[in-house]
Amino acid sequence: MTFPALQNLPQRRVLVDGVPALCPGAVPAGSQLQIELYLPRRLGAAAVSVCLHADALNAGAPTAEHTYPARYVGGDGVVDCFAASVATDELQSEGGLFYWHFSVDVGRESSLQSDTQDNDTMTLTADVGREYRLLLYAPDFDTPHWMRGGVMYHIFLDRFCRGQGPAALHPGAVLNEDWEHGVPPYAEKPGQPLANNVFFGGNLWGVIEKLDYLQKMGVTILYLSPLFTAASNHRYDTGDYETVDSLLGGEEAFAAFLTAAHAHGMRVVLDGVFNHTGDDSRYFNHYGHYDSVGAAQSQASPYYDWYAFRHWPDDYEAWWNVSVLPRLRSDLPACRDYICQIAADRVKQGVDGWRLDVADELSDTLLDKLRTSTHAAFAAREKTDVPLILGEVWENAADKVAYGYRRRYLQGAQLDSVMNYPFREGVLDYMESGDCTGLCATLTEIYASYPRAVCDVLMNLLGTHDTERILSVLGDREAGFEVTNAPLATKRLTTEQRNKAVALLKLAAAIQFTVYGVPSVFYGDEAGMEGYRDPFCRMPFPWGHEDKDLQAYYTVLGEIRKMPTFAKGAFKLLTHAGPVLAFTRGDAQNETVLVAVNRGKTPAKVPLPQGFTPARELLTGATIKSGDDNTVTIPPLTACVYVS
Repeated sequence: MTFPALQNLPQRRVLVDGVPALCPGAVPAGSQLQIELYLPRRLGAAAVSVCLHADALNAGAPTAEHTYPARYVGGDGVVDCFAASVATDELQSEGGLFYWHFSVDVGRESSLQSDTQDNDTMTLTADVGREYRLLLYAPDFDTPHWMRGGVMYHIFLDRFCRGQGPAALHPGAVLNEDWEHGVPPYAEKPGQPLANNVFFGGNLWGVIEKLDYLQKMGVTILYLSPLFTAASNHRYDTGDYETVDSLLGGEEAFAAFLTAAHAHGMRVVLDGVFNHTGDDSRYFNHYGHYDSVGAAQSQASPYYDWYAFRHWPDDYEAWWNVSVLPRLRSDLPACRDYICQIAADRVKQGVDGWRLDVADELSDTLLDKLRTSTHAAFAAREKTDVPLILGEVWENAADKVAYGYRRRYLQGAQLDSVMNYPFREGVLDYMESGDCTGLCATLTEIYASYPRAVCDVLMNLLGTHDTERILSVLGDREAGFEVTNAPLATKRLTTEQRNKAVALLKLAAAIQFTVYGVPSVFYGDEAGMEGYRDPFCRMPFPWGHEDKDLQAYYTVLGEIRKMPTFAKGAFKLLTHAGPVLAFTRGDAQNETVLVAVNRGKTPAKVPLPQGFTPARELLTGATIKSGDDNTVTIPPLTACVYVS
């Protein structure tokens, strides 16, 4: 038995069926757990217990507490170890989410309780603090192996590339021909009504033309913004789920795109906007533009029950009360089955996965059936893997509460992955403050909360269509808070701000490409695009005016991602204090890589893991020699990736 250093106590360890767990907060249902607690002998612990109870939120009442006495299993004179056994098959009838803590009897009728802030490390206090989370997931739960170790590229279709191929402007749409200098129309203030009917004409033909460019950058997964027929340029107001928008090239361009993407070794993920439609749609048909009988036209419409009318026809539930986005009743069998059929049919056609818009607002019944229907469709195409179901969830998804209801996203029957917004916030905090403590807490909590298979395919993002451009945030974080939009339409970083932002983006991207999960690059970030809040974060790609230095840096990162350790290697934090962050990826089965980032203004020494001898640094290709004190020196504002 190996005991931890005294300064690291108290410390817990979880074994799952006898094997130490890398992700101790999520285990297969039916597994046998051994929960160990290491304490300093001087504490004088007389007895230790694990106190566990099922999540009570959805039950609406307190749940029974289970107490598991821990036996003394050994010590070295300085450290004592206690271990409790928990059979999870005895818990499954109570649900899939549990909370637990240690209770330590220290004599004289007094006891200490555990408190954790990141679901991994702990302190002992007089009262029960934040409890550990324990998620039980289906034993056969697996996530797409084709995604692991990959690079995702997020394309906002109207603004990526206007390619050569047939594309038809639909009625009411206006084309802005000025790709290079045009500015999207904007309301005076955020949230005010805007037609969003001005298009720049990016299409699927254009994506096909740029596949070689994306392949050179190491991209293996293409995540496309919505592509179904819609009135607006963002297409989050679906008009017809059964047709690809004619302005994108229609079904002909989509079929050609799927063939070309797969020929380039790239998987395709579509944006599923299944919580709401547009009011200008075949289902609602508020303006009579479709030849169907929509819910706004007749209560006899086959789609009438798909919407929740408070008073027909003008008072109805809408996404965030935006009237042009009437909300679908995704728990209604007819609506749910239609959506699942749409998703499955596109998977049969060649789509490899779906990103689900506003997953928090989709019903459990829809998420359950969507998974089974798309898996069946994928199995008819490929027998050895599964499609991706990825949800837009902005917080920790292990015990997410949405509208007062606990969600079960990661228990094996719904989502494979989520958009890792906590990662983005942690990186931004580190880049701004120069202190990696918050980022490390986030990385620790997620790795200690999600199933390992989920951690391997997390969508690690620095920017999306819903956020300010990462370069603008890093160079001028306060500028996005103007009350009106006009100052932001043409605002750009000063030379000094941009130089600072580029340096910080390189650090952020190095972290993004090397932690557990999959990096997702928002189109143009690698080219140095700037832009503040929507719609200025959605400008046309600056073809011919890219930041070549940044592009080259992202290309090197894409090449590094091809190492098997980034698909399969474990994650371990080493140094996480102040401006210096260091972690390893790898294990006995995979080559170990050491990643070290110095956000500080002076060189910093990073201790090397035991037995690790760096041979070269992958970002520069330099041959490395460690110091006599078994450290490597990281220059200021630098990220290094060392291979042994």
